Amino acid sequence: MLKNLTVAVILHERIITTDAKAKEVRRHVDRVITKGKINTLATRRYLLTWLSKNATAKVLEVLSPKYKDRNGGFTRIIKLGDRLGDGAKKVIFELV
Repeated sequence: MLKNLTVAVILHERIITTDAKAKEVRRHVDRVITKGKINTLATRRYLLTWLSKNATAKVLEVLSPKYKDRNGGFTRIIKLGDRLGDGAKKVIFELV
């Protein structure tokens, strides 16, 4: 589930999910983007263990150059309110 959410955030740059999932996935997304700043073959292979080919390419070619001057905090969580069915807190999880 964490891998799927990480890939979704990287490809779409914005998803709607629950607060608990967003807080957990934040660690993985920040780690992947930080790792992608070093564009080597070893980094590409490491990212392919976590992400799909499309997501890996986007991290290395689009997101890493975009965030090269930023040391962390690549994501933002915006609270939406409670979900009607089960009362879970919904959030928008997006890249800054």
